[in-house]
Amino acid sequence: MKRYENLRLLAEKAQPSFLQYYKKNKKRLAKMDTEVQEIHDEVSDEIDCLLCANCCRTLGPALYDKDIERMAKALRIKPAEVVSSYLRIDEDGDYVFRSMPCSFLLPDNYCSIYESRPKACREYPHTDRKKFEQIFKLTVKNTETCPIAYEVLLRLVKK
Repeated sequence: MKRYENLRLLAEKAQPSFLQYYKKNKKRLAKMDTEVQEIHDEVSDEIDCLLCANCCRTLGPALYDKDIERMAKALRIKPAEVVSSYLRIDEDGDYVFRSMPCSFLLPDNYCSIYESRPKACREYPHTDRKKFEQIFKLTVKNTETCPIAYEVLLRLVKK
């Protein structure tokens, strides 16, 4: 993970080329889900999220009723207690974690509710989803936080 020590700087430097690639290849990207998925799988095998956990330290995903219910079940408390103990409403009117780093992040970077974590956490950094072109710009933003997102776009652009 040493390579990604200055990830924010690396990402900021690379973002213009990522956005230029998007502008030139927007139509082609719609047909590249399989290619992007292959790059995602390759990169995910190389990068250990447990050595990073930047997402858990810095990002506050939107949480929905299903997420709250799943978390409540795992914690053996009522959904209202999850809301009052761990969540707040953000400026968009969404539930998000009350504090960052996430309250469920353990010192070893494991998640104490991993099997019941919110959908946004399960799917992050979203580089393996279908219709990748729809979230390309979000992925560019995620390169500042996630080595996987950064590396996926880097390899995609170099192809």
